[in-house]
Amino acid sequence: MAHIAFIGLGNMGGPMAANLVKAGHKVTAFDLVAALRDQAKADGAAIAESSVAAVKGAEIIVTMLPAGKHVLSVWNEVIPAMSRGALIIDCSTIDVESAKQAHALAARHGMLSVDAPVSGGTGGAKGATLTFMCGGEAKAFAAAKPVLENMGKKIVHCGGVGAGQAAKICNNMILAVSMIAVCEGFALAEKLGLSHQALFDVASTSSGQCWAMTSYCPVPGPVPTSPANNGYRPGFAAALMVKDLTLAQDAANAAGAATPLGKHAQEIYRAFDAAGHGGVDFSGIMQHVRSLAGK
Repeated sequence: MAHIAFIGLGNMGGPMAANLVKAGHKVTAFDLVAALRDQAKADGAAIAESSVAAVKGAEIIVTMLPAGKHVLSVWNEVIPAMSRGALIIDCSTIDVESAKQAHALAARHGMLSVDAPVSGGTGGAKGATLTFMCGGEAKAFAAAKPVLENMGKKIVHCGGVGAGQAAKICNNMILAVSMIAVCEGFALAEKLGLSHQALFDVASTSSGQCWAMTSYCPVPGPVPTSPANNGYRPGFAAALMVKDLTLAQDAANAAGAATPLGKHAQEIYRAFDAAGHGGVDFSGIMQHVRSLAGK
């Protein structure tokens, strides 16, 4: 088993660190928030006084942070304190350029590095069923994969540095667009007097089938485990979808790609967030779609 430092113990990072403890690893954790450190301690991790202290002696470092600026700040702090040849994995969802800068920083200090954003939400983090989308050299990915398998069920090497972040934002742009389309279908069905179950029974087994329909249905009833049956409590909050859609639009603009539906999805989710619903699950966009009929 490895000695792992884990920095960033929020809704995703905390359960991920706990799963590494359950797998038998020695985990030293740090977060700026005292309550999160306390939870990690209760989950069996050792708690360090700082991010720099956390990485001392660790063979593997995992970061799970809000944005690219936070990742670069922490990596600049901890990499000089890491053992040469150690592996650093970033599981945050950040912009591709920041990910590339982080990789370059690690390489200058002789460290292996992987960008490995996740999909699966808080349920996947708790259940160790996340999907990891990984970017980096083959040697670094090979070193990271056994550790990531303790936190997820699907580990994909997407390519070179930054490729994991690229895959994540493309995937979530597709998800956002398809969720809005599913919500529009159900909203129209309601106006036409068609029951939720009837539309689900047809669309989930025919050409309208998609993950947003069959696994995360945005109306109560057809999929009992979906957030719609729990007051839209978030597995993946709408505010986080705004973040990912913004990253996708920034990347599209930089790459010269046309993503008109992705841009419109960003506008729709931004409006939902601005109306005070950023903490609602992203499938709660069903409520916003319904409200548009009255405008």
